[in-house]
Order: sequence, then C-alpha cells, then structure tokens
Amino acid sequence: MTLRTAPTHALGPDRLRAVRELLVAAFDGGFDAEDWDHALGGTHAWIEDGRGLAAHGSLVMRRVLHRGRSYRVGYVEAVAVRADLRRRGLGGRIMAELERAIDGAYAFGALSASDEGAALYLARGWRLWTGRIETLAPAGIVRLADEEDSTYLRPAGGRPLPDAADPLVFDWRDGDVM
Repeated sequence: MTLRTAPTHALGPDRLRAVRELLVAAFDGGFDAEDWDHALGGTHAWIEDGRGLAAHGSLVMRRVLHRGRSYRVGYVEAVAVRADLRRRGLGGRIMAELERAIDGAYAFGALSASDEGAALYLARGWRLWTGRIETLAPAGIVRLADEEDSTYLRPAGGRPLPDAADPLVFDWRDGDVM
C-alpha cells in the first residue's frame, strides 16, 4: 500500500468521489456537504489497496489570531481509515505525511478530534489546547466553548505553541467552524 499526496485539483473526479464515500462511511453518515467543503483546497494524503481507497487525510490552511498576530496554521481534516483496515497503522502513516507538511509550511498544526480519534493524535505528540477557542464570525468574535475539549495543536519545526492564557481565534467558515 503506497502513500500518495496531491492537491485537491489533481485528484480528479473519481478519486474525489472515492474519498467522499470513504468519509461518509467512516463517519457513519455524519459527514455532510460542509464537512466535505472543509476537506478541500489543500493537500490530500491517501493510501489505496486492491479494494480501493484505504485511508485518507487532508491538510488545509487556516488563519488563527492569537495575541494580535495572525498565524498560518495547517489544519487537519477528513482523516479516515476504511473499517476493515483500522488499527493497522494507516492513520499514523497519513498523519506522518500531513505533519511533515505542517513542519515545512505552517506556524503550528491544529485539528478537532472525536473522542475515538484523540488517542491517535495524543500518541503522535499533539496536545489538547487548554485555552479558549473563538471564531471571528460575521457578527464579531464568538466563543466556541464546545470545541475547547476537542481541539489539539502540534508544534511545527521546533517553534513553540501559543500560550493558552489567551484565546485562539479561528477564521470563520460555514458549518462546524472547527
């Protein structure tokens, strides 16, 4: 099983369809059109086997405000492994490739994890953010208290993480902001 990477525009309609089908199945139908939109426009990492798409993850650029500064952040989206191949290291392989991109291009990495997925990220050195999470919504800054126990950060390229004493203010997007 070979790991591949490409930007969204290079995947083509058949592979994009396969990615979306994997994500809908992996999230038990809880992956909607806005979630799909969040996964597009960046870099995709995927693994295929003889049956098709085995694992996928994408990395998109987001802007985060912290202490008056705007950071380019590598935000991980749409990480999934086909049900028959889970717990075999494929998610780790996908994450290693996305983390390599984070280290080379971003101030830090960020993601929002389910309870089931958190163990993978913690084992890879991601840290639960203990500060406030906010978004710069059309009506102004809004606190996202529900995201404060599921947002993880990863230092990039030896740079320090932001100080949790001040909030992270993520850019706005439709659907789930995180």
